[in-house]
Amino acid sequence: MRFWKMNGAGNDFVVLNNLEEHLPPEVLPQVARTLCERHLSIGADGLMVVDAPTQGGDYKMLFFNSDGSAGEMCGNGARCICRYGYENGLAGEVQTVETTAGIVIGHRVTERLYRVRLNDPTTVKLDYPVEVGGVTYDCAYVELGNPGLPHAVVPYPDLKNADWNELRELGRKLRWHAVFPKGANVNFYEITGEDAVYERTFERGVEDFTYACGTGTGSVVTVLTLQGKVSGRNVKVDMTGGQLIIDVERDGSRITDLFLTGPTNIVAKGEVTDEDLCLAK
Repeated sequence: MRFWKMNGAGNDFVVLNNLEEHLPPEVLPQVARTLCERHLSIGADGLMVVDAPTQGGDYKMLFFNSDGSAGEMCGNGARCICRYGYENGLAGEVQTVETTAGIVIGHRVTERLYRVRLNDPTTVKLDYPVEVGGVTYDCAYVELGNPGLPHAVVPYPDLKNADWNELRELGRKLRWHAVFPKGANVNFYEITGEDAVYERTFERGVEDFTYACGTGTGSVVTVLTLQGKVSGRNVKVDMTGGQLIIDVERDGSRITDLFLTGPTNIVAKGEVTDEDLCLAK
């Protein structure tokens, strides 16, 4: 079984081409859990699977978190899979990618830089306070696509100097909070300058902080744009793994287009030989 290992701003993935491998859908969660375990296998935040299109796209992207749960979409993953699609002749420089949350359009900017139009914000609640341990946090809530990928957006002063153990525990409590019926990716942020933001995301399905989160970045900038705190144009978001750029097109209070631009990296190409991997149905 052939694989690519890729990352987008440190958000890393194992990529499989199911047009060639023909793995049955029911084994993919187990494949994700096995291959994404960093100490015992290749290691990644998630598994991305290229499959045959069913809605007129160039191909379908299936995404699984490292715990084997299916994800509606992944922004950094979409950028990486667009590069995979281009370099494997599955699509041209402009690509139509089918995801569980809807169609995503990708653009090749340079050899390593890719831009994707994220799924539309289908739910935006700018005032969504959440209480944890007697403290009320000034959250906002965003879902991208349909079914919606859920994101909590949480301002956090002096985020760069936060105690990461304390922040991880808060992220875990917010991620599982009852006010988020589907759970939520929890995006902590602080504004660091004009159209400049620092962000850390506690990701659902990874159950920890990742080096970057593309849909989380888009959700944060969606909220800040509607609140008038950033312009929505060329907003630079720094994370542990690097910098992502978000551009927002709006019509009053409605977001019409949401674009994510950032780097991709092909880390390795090879053959899976993991002897613990079980492909039985």
